[in-house]
Amino acid sequence: MEALYHIGFDDTHGAKYVILPGDPGRVEAIAKYLDNQRFHHQNREYTTWLGELGGQTVMVMSTGMGGPSTAIAVEELSKTGIDTFIRVGTCGGMAEQIIGGDIVIATGAIRQEGTSKEYVPVEFPAIADLSVTNALIQSAKNIGATWHAGVVHCKDSFYGQHSPERMPAGEDLIKNWKAWIKAGCLASEMESASLYIVSQILGVKAGCVLNVVWNQEREAKGLSNPKSHDTSIAIKTAIEAIRILLK
Repeated sequence: MEALYHIGFDDTHGAKYVILPGDPGRVEAIAKYLDNQRFHHQNREYTTWLGELGGQTVMVMSTGMGGPSTAIAVEELSKTGIDTFIRVGTCGGMAEQIIGGDIVIATGAIRQEGTSKEYVPVEFPAIADLSVTNALIQSAKNIGATWHAGVVHCKDSFYGQHSPERMPAGEDLIKNWKAWIKAGCLASEMESASLYIVSQILGVKAGCVLNVVWNQEREAKGLSNPKSHDTSIAIKTAIEAIRILLK
């Protein structure tokens, strides 16, 4: 096959599993957890490395920020033979028990973004693959991580979340945010809904593990609110989950 337009490569890589950070700067750092790691390709926001786990080729590729570029990544990677996608990213806690440095395994996502709505009506749920989610949970237990599994909030606007009062649509944003928390939503991020919906429609598997950076709700209540930009626990959880799935 010809190299695909956005990701820039074809199907000769031989990988079935891919780890998807948003940030291109995290790709090499994640690849270092693999054996025989090597740079593969770079185009636009899509930086790609390859490595091995248990003798099997594993890919690491960045998606950039948000749903549109994530959907393109899943579409094109699936054409090259990838069938299992694990997002490793960051999030902000929403539920009071979620603390910076914890990890959240997203079993499903609130579809407050726009990309997935161009695939299927919003009533269709964005949910993770059960086998990938179970592997992530078992992996988190194996490595002794502080983990939570549940629904996350997926949005398009970072500043719509953090400065809703200055947005013309602010009243709706604030009302919905309170509703998500009341319903038990754990955390907020920007890619999981597109990942899950596109994967569902293409018939591939997807899961998501997130490092909690902080919790704005804890800060608003005057509770302790440690901040953590260290994604190593989330990365190790994804790596161990792939080992489990390979077995």
